[in-house]
Amino acid sequence: MAQYEIRPLQLKILDIMTAFDKICREHGLTYYIWAGTMLGAVRHGGFIPWDDDADIALPRKDYDILVSHAAEWIPQPYELNCIEKSDAFTGTYAKFIDGSTTIVERYDFNSVGGIYVDIFPIDETYNCRFLAKIRASRYKILNKLAYFCNRNPYKHGKGPSSWLPRTVQALTTNAKLQKRACRIMKSGSFPKSKYVCDYDFGTRGIMPKDIIGKPTPIMFEGREFMGVEFPDRYLPHFYGDYMKLPDEKDRKQHNFYYLNYDLPYSLYVDDRSFVKDKKQ
Repeated sequence: MAQYEIRPLQLKILDIMTAFDKICREHGLTYYIWAGTMLGAVRHGGFIPWDDDADIALPRKDYDILVSHAAEWIPQPYELNCIEKSDAFTGTYAKFIDGSTTIVERYDFNSVGGIYVDIFPIDETYNCRFLAKIRASRYKILNKLAYFCNRNPYKHGKGPSSWLPRTVQALTTNAKLQKRACRIMKSGSFPKSKYVCDYDFGTRGIMPKDIIGKPTPIMFEGREFMGVEFPDRYLPHFYGDYMKLPDEKDRKQHNFYYLNYDLPYSLYVDDRSFVKDKKQ
């Protein structure tokens, strides 16, 4: 259970979503509220009560346009952080953040930024589901190795559990792994494919293109955003009986290690020992 009040964090995230929506509308970018955020919109009319993040997705073309124009389109204090702009970024998708805040997601993971909304690219993939699954599996392997590259290798002690992350960190870098994973996501063009993939879900992220449809207005916390056109097909793909609440033990929260609404993350002093050791 999170050690902070979730509602103030949700309202801050809602403001970040609103700022992102405004940028997309001003510049004609297609986007959808996505994953658990789309589920929350349909089932709760807003945030899932125990959820402390938000997800948005753009087709790859729009995602790349956003990345290339982020510096000129995004007003302060907002920023778009992604691997295309920083080798230190720990992901193949972007985070749209409020740079006037600070969040450290986990004590044992080397990532510091502002309170954020996750921004995912939607990539076309093979029409053959077998080949699409191979591609998604390759991505997940690289993604897992990148996790070990950024994790405290001694999270579970200095015994055998430290060998894999220490080996990965000795042999490669976060940037190399993330960029290889991005190449998998973006390689090839499949305009006639019936399928797209949200690679963050792995093989489960492969879905028929037509269940997303056109961006369709949907209310979320009393504000209008754009959602998938066919939620009654999209949501069961990921969540099964999506109107049924999960058991309390399965209601997951991040329980962020550090959260500050008033400190710009650029001023945060990271004194975690494994981060200091990595910089030396």
